[in-house]
Amino acid sequence: MQNPREIGSTGIHVSAVALGCWPIAGMTSLDVNHTDSLATLRTAFDLGINFFDTAYCYGANGESEQLIAEGLGRQREQIVIATKGGLHWEPDGSRVFDARPATLRRQCEESLQRLETDYVDLLYLHAPDGTTPLADSAGALSELLAEGKTRAVGVSNLDLQQSQAFHATCPVSALQPPYNLLQRQIETDLLPWCRSEGISVIPYWPLLKGLLAGKLSRDHQFATGDGRAKYTMFQGEEWEKNQDFVDRLRQIGEEVGKTVAQIAVNWVLNQPGITSALCGAKRASQITETAGAGDWTLPASAAQQLEEALRLRGAPVAPGAV
Repeated sequence: MQNPREIGSTGIHVSAVALGCWPIAGMTSLDVNHTDSLATLRTAFDLGINFFDTAYCYGANGESEQLIAEGLGRQREQIVIATKGGLHWEPDGSRVFDARPATLRRQCEESLQRLETDYVDLLYLHAPDGTTPLADSAGALSELLAEGKTRAVGVSNLDLQQSQAFHATCPVSALQPPYNLLQRQIETDLLPWCRSEGISVIPYWPLLKGLLAGKLSRDHQFATGDGRAKYTMFQGEEWEKNQDFVDRLRQIGEEVGKTVAQIAVNWVLNQPGITSALCGAKRASQITETAGAGDWTLPASAAQQLEEALRLRGAPVAPGAV
């Protein structure tokens, strides 16, 4: 396993780079196919990644969880699986938030069936639904923890007050927010709280939906169906500022022999309180690149250049979450 780090105080050790398994579900990522998805999973494992993050709603019918079972079922005791409950898709394609205890239990049981296992290592509340008291959702996950259906409990997409309310009923071992070079809101509240409580922070979007991967040219045209086109960060003045920032990252990378994506993920991994970074991939080549983001730090001169690049970029418009 590459650069193992412990989730909270659970005794569960994970690789610094985790594979985010949303893209292989093919919901919003284009040109996804079964063969490449399985190859991505197996390549991640072969590279020393042992941490695989999925969810009940990753796929209209749980395709992501099913792929993990198919691709890595024989390695079950060698990998750490995180999944989430509280979100699902209706037949018409609409997304439903439902954090009621009965729903969380049912979705957990279905996830276990899809994953072909009798436990997951980490079970998150994917998001609050705005109606169900957080204490009720926390109580349901606490019961699943006591029953051995999960080894640890986490929360995703909760603010500080919500996280504290959940934690008061069910101890939280991990928190999953968006976090990257250009989206740093958690530094003011969630990250310090997690550090004080010994809670792991395992962020998604370390590459900001591919923006910080350095692969999108300034004149890139998003294909029909590519969900990224709706985000402000890919439009107008924000897009130009972000392209300027990526150009500066590229220059730094050329000096130290790293790619833009590796620099972006490495920065996340070296922030205090960060345990692992969820790097989504739909191709083996993508996870091969980001797997090389751990186990090193930028030289002081390059780190100073990165800070200057951030200063020149200025505060970006928040792209949202979930």
